[in-house]
Amino acid sequence: MTDTLLPEITVEAARPYYGQQDSGSAAGDFNTMAFVFQRLLSKIRTIDLVQVISCTNSGGVAPVGMVNVQVLTNQMTGNRTPVPHGTIFNLPYLRIQGGASAVILDPVAGDIGMCAFCSRDISAVKVAKGQANPGPYRMFDWADGLYLGSILGVVPTTYVQFTAGGGVNVTSPTEITLTAPNVTIAASTGLTLTTPTAAFSGAITSVSNTTAAGISLDTHVHSNVQSGSSDTGPPV
Repeated sequence: MTDTLLPEITVEAARPYYGQQDSGSAAGDFNTMAFVFQRLLSKIRTIDLVQVISCTNSGGVAPVGMVNVQVLTNQMTGNRTPVPHGTIFNLPYLRIQGGASAVILDPVAGDIGMCAFCSRDISAVKVAKGQANPGPYRMFDWADGLYLGSILGVVPTTYVQFTAGGGVNVTSPTEITLTAPNVTIAASTGLTLTTPTAAFSGAITSVSNTTAAGISLDTHVHSNVQSGSSDTGPPV
C-alpha cells in the first residue's frame, strides 16, 4: 500500500463558513426560525436606488426604451466584505405619456434613480407590450425591475420650472422650438420678447397694438413726409 500525502490544511481553510449567521442565530428554536425567515425575506426585491449604465434612447422621438442599471447598495458577505452588484439589463423606464402625447426625457448614463421590482416575471409582457403569461415562476427578481426616474439628480441646465408665485419658466442653454400648424399665445396684458433677435418664418397676426423698440405699430407717425412718390422718413 502506497502512502498518500494529504494536502496541508491551513488555519484559514479550516475555519467554518458562517454565511450570514451570527453567534445567536442558532440559539434556540425561535432564533433558528427567525434566521430562516430573514434569509427568505432577503430574496424579495422591493425598491432600490440604482445608477443608469446606458439607455437605448437619447432624446429622439421614439417609443419608450430600456435601460441597463447597477444597484448602488452593495451586497455584504457574512464577514462584512462588500460585494458590488453586477449590471441588470433591459429594464423599462418610466415616461410621462398618455396615448400619443408624451414628455420625452430619456435617462442618461450616470443618472441615479429609483428602481421598483415586480412581484412576477414580466419578460413576456415586455415583448408583447400587452397581457401575457409569466415565464418561469420567479418572484421579486432583479430582472423584473422598472426604472422610475431620477432621485439624486444634479442641478439642471435645461428645465421647465414652476415657481412658488405661480410663474412658469422654460429655460434652455441652446434653443427652444415650437412646432405646430398654429401657435397661439394668449397673454391678457401683453407679450414681451427680451431676446436680442426673434425670427418668425410665417405670418404674425396681432389683435391688439404691437410695440417694437418703443414705436407703436398702430399709432406711430412718419417723419419727413413728402408728396408724390417719395419715401417717408422712418417711423417715430
